[in-house]
Amino acid sequence: MVRWSFGSHKSLAVAGLLAGLLTLTLLVVNRQGPARTELAAQAPILTVIEVQAMPFVLTARGFGVTRPAQTWQAVANVAGRVVQRHAQLRSGTLLPAGTLLLALDPSRYRLAIAAAEADVASLAAEREQLARETDNTRALLQLESERLQLSERELSRIERLAGTDAVSRSRLDEQRRATLAQRQLVQSLDNQLALLPSKQQYLDAQTRRATTQLEQAREDLEDTRFTAPYDLRIRDVAVEEHQYVKAGQSLFLADSIEQAEVEAQVPLAMLRRVMGAVPLPGSPQTGALDLAQRLDFSAIRAGVTLAGFPALRWPARVSRVASGLDPDTRSARVVVTIDEPYGLARLPERPALQRDMYVQVSLAVASPQPLLAVPAAAVHQGEVYLLTRENRLQRRAVTVAFEQRGLAVVAAGLAPGEVLIVDDPLPAVSGMAVAPHRDVALERHIQQLALDPMQGPAP
Repeated sequence: MVRWSFGSHKSLAVAGLLAGLLTLTLLVVNRQGPARTELAAQAPILTVIEVQAMPFVLTARGFGVTRPAQTWQAVANVAGRVVQRHAQLRSGTLLPAGTLLLALDPSRYRLAIAAAEADVASLAAEREQLARETDNTRALLQLESERLQLSERELSRIERLAGTDAVSRSRLDEQRRATLAQRQLVQSLDNQLALLPSKQQYLDAQTRRATTQLEQAREDLEDTRFTAPYDLRIRDVAVEEHQYVKAGQSLFLADSIEQAEVEAQVPLAMLRRVMGAVPLPGSPQTGALDLAQRLDFSAIRAGVTLAGFPALRWPARVSRVASGLDPDTRSARVVVTIDEPYGLARLPERPALQRDMYVQVSLAVASPQPLLAVPAAAVHQGEVYLLTRENRLQRRAVTVAFEQRGLAVVAAGLAPGEVLIVDDPLPAVSGMAVAPHRDVALERHIQQLALDPMQGPAP
């Protein structure tokens, strides 16, 4: 049996402590730093495009409600009983131009025409009689004037003879009385002839009055028939056959289907861009008040689409810019006209452009000069990321004139030929290395969007 003494235990403890201290010292002296692996920072792959000045089509959009370009509110100008009503004179019916829609009893107006024609004929006879009377009076005056000349010469001869007592005093007096009587007759005929023009004027006035009454009677007869002046759609009917109507009574309401109008509320900034690019007409009228006379509205390409159904589109043209701004939205009011709004209808997939349909109006005009357009997503709070020749990222502030259909038109800060980073790296540190990947397809798509604003996301 081995026995350990206290002294031996102490010696072992001291020896173990010294060995531990020696080992720790050797480790501290011979320690090495942690191994470092130099990994090269990998440059992110970012999509880039070349900034280009390209032809650009400026657009403006607004919404409005369709309405017919013409509305006919048929009102009775004369009174009478309804003797004829078209079988299809009902709300919603389409009727062509020239269709007789309604007729009132014409008998009293035909009688009025006959009476007026009789008055005109009677006055024509009186005028003819007055003309004959004038000719006869003028001829009679001519004869009596010649007789007066003979009587005057006879009186002069007798007066000479009376001076030599060759004739008696009674003969002289008799000749004087005859001459005076002839003078009185000539004067009477002359006065009668002078009064004839006033009679002629009276008959002319009476003839004009009778002619006016005849024309009025004919118009009253014409007003008994209501014929469609254009292709129309009946909206409301307020009269029945055999009903007696009074003058001024409303009969029916119809809308033209030949043309439709939309008064679209277009943001003022959009409209100013479009109007600023509209060319002047061939012969501009200096000082013209109407905007259509100062700008060539035919250069504006307009279209109307049904709200919620962008595939349903109708060609349109700008007719005018309505006066004033909308009081609620402070937007401009542009009126466009659609020809044959029912002509393109193909039921059930394509309805006709009817009254009170909510539509979007699009206006487009080519910019007079090329513009710098980039994706709007590539502009980050007024800055863009450019690629330097050393493939480094460069941040630059730019001024955006406006945005349109996902494109931002840059007014300052970019130049053609520079390379734009369209991605949004996080973080975007100026001077960081970039592995560029040029997207040629995106460049072509941007050019297509600039020329065809009907593609791409709506603004």
